[in-house]
Amino acid sequence: MTNHHVSSAAGLRSNKGVQRLHIALVTETYPPEVNGVALTVARLAQGLLARGHRMQLLRPRRDRDDAPCEAGMDEHLLPGLPIPRYSELRMGLPARRRLLRRWRVARPDIVHIATEGPLGWAALRAARELGLPVSTEFRTNFHMYCGHYGIGWLQPLITRYLRWFHNTADLTMVPTEGMRRELEALGFERLQAVGRGVDTVRFDPRHRSAELRAQWGAGERDPVLLCVGRLAAEKNLDVLLDAWRGVKERTPAARLVLVGDGPLRAALMQRCPDAIFAGQRSGEDLACHYASADLFVFPSLSETWGNVVTEALASGLPVIAWNRAAAAQLLRTGENGLRVDCGDLAGFHGAVVQLAEDPDALRRMGAMARACSLGLGWEGIVSEVEEAMGALGARAAQLRDDRGGCVGLTSERCGTLGVRT
Repeated sequence: MTNHHVSSAAGLRSNKGVQRLHIALVTETYPPEVNGVALTVARLAQGLLARGHRMQLLRPRRDRDDAPCEAGMDEHLLPGLPIPRYSELRMGLPARRRLLRRWRVARPDIVHIATEGPLGWAALRAARELGLPVSTEFRTNFHMYCGHYGIGWLQPLITRYLRWFHNTADLTMVPTEGMRRELEALGFERLQAVGRGVDTVRFDPRHRSAELRAQWGAGERDPVLLCVGRLAAEKNLDVLLDAWRGVKERTPAARLVLVGDGPLRAALMQRCPDAIFAGQRSGEDLACHYASADLFVFPSLSETWGNVVTEALASGLPVIAWNRAAAAQLLRTGENGLRVDCGDLAGFHGAVVQLAEDPDALRRMGAMARACSLGLGWEGIVSEVEEAMGALGARAAQLRDDRGGCVGLTSERCGTLGVRT
């Protein structure tokens, strides 16, 4: 994507020549909440702040720990409510008037919306009303969750809303080329594939702990299978438990560790009493759990990316996953893991059983997993996002000059920015 220099735009330039921007980042989840969206949004915000951009963070108020998250971040807390079935998370309430007042006083160069909930919807409307350029991110396959919660009839409506939401923006970032093609087939427009990074310092094989493995009842060569994520219907955990039964028949000394929490925890504990339910973990403790396992098994089909896949690779674990999202992009079958064609249950079960009983292959593929992860740092990802935002902001500034200060998709006089990638 080409960077544009606009003489009327104020400010310094970042290290790579992109105009330093005032970015309003709108998200309905942010640390200390623990989920893939919160953690990756935070890494993006930190990276842009470190590059000299002015960051305005707008998120729902939590009941606890509402101190500013980053030094130098201009943080604004807005009303929110717990999300049904996800009570530990909050969704923002519509706050269009508040956003209009704030952005009229401190007008950002670009509004970046990370989530499509009520707060994201309000931010989109406010930004369009003020003629601000908008970028969004497609981070969660909400339309795919319907079948898991018995509301499949809502899927067309949710898809229609998501398509309207993102097509109202000037640019939507998606994590993979495969996701870009899927969404284009559904009528989504102005899409750009931007990957996700991983912290290869935090997630590292050096955190392996013989003491933790002993707590799990695992000897040095006993295979430990790990799955990290929310214990919920959309994670497809039945596939994991079915494969685990096959592993136990062939390799009785194997152990299964599930890290995470969620509404299915009690039912899963009843179904699989020999598994180790480690609960929610974070920071170095989470890194230690990754590195102390031997094989990462990821049965979810609903991910747009799957941060846990890159965290496992960085921790030196081969990964078995479906051939989609991060796994489709990063796994090389037989080298750093095994990709299985989506829906091939027998193939998935067979891959888990086969690899679990081969400790030499686990070690060899684990070393390759770590090696391939070293090129997935966040610096390059932040640079891609910065470049996309810089081009969008510069194009908006040029149109303001050309059209007398009005830019916006919903403006009849101005029309769309026409940003294409």
